[in-house]
Amino acid sequence: MKQPFAHTPGLDEHQRLSAVASLGDPLRRKLFELVRESTGALSRDECAAALGLPKSTIRAQLDRLVEEKLLLVEFRKMGAKSGPGSGRPTKLYTAAQSEVSASVPPRHYDLAASLLAAAVQRSMDSGEGIEESVSAVAFAEGRRRGAEAGNIHQLLADTGYSPEPDGNGGTIMANCPFHQLSREHTAVVCALNGSLLSGALEGCSDERHSLEPDAEISHCCARLVPQES
Repeated sequence: MKQPFAHTPGLDEHQRLSAVASLGDPLRRKLFELVRESTGALSRDECAAALGLPKSTIRAQLDRLVEEKLLLVEFRKMGAKSGPGSGRPTKLYTAAQSEVSASVPPRHYDLAASLLAAAVQRSMDSGEGIEESVSAVAFAEGRRRGAEAGNIHQLLADTGYSPEPDGNGGTIMANCPFHQLSREHTAVVCALNGSLLSGALEGCSDERHSLEPDAEISHCCARLVPQES
């Protein structure tokens, strides 16, 4: 059976933690897996029959999974009849998330893997050196995320860096979202990280800060420092 613990697009870190905690309940997890693995939307009655449980129990658990943004609801009239007298639409459930994960502190190995794979593909397609490809791909993604966030500190928080003021107008990173990878492949991951953050600054149109290497104070290879006037 598939394991519902991997990348979870569409949820922030708090929501992922809440969703994972919710799936710690064995019944709720079975119900989520049943709906996720179904080839079509399922009704409450179908879920109750499949798991051999009362409809009232299933309804409460389905409502919780919808609340946690793990399931979606749709209403559809079942059977051949339509129009007046054909009955009320049936409430149906489909999976909103195919996989769910969370970590404490936040890690984003999926982002690193995606960027590295894109860099390899770019290098293969263009003949560009892998180092240049990693830099270009990470910078472009950072710029996209920066433009979307609009604020470098918001982006750092959203991406799991856990930014904290250093007391001198700068920002240290209390967490490295690529921690284990950076320990095993330091040069590659830190180069990727530097390009990602540089792109993020440009995307945010932030001219007040610059990046500075920092392997001592931050738990990351870089920190933000105020630009000199």
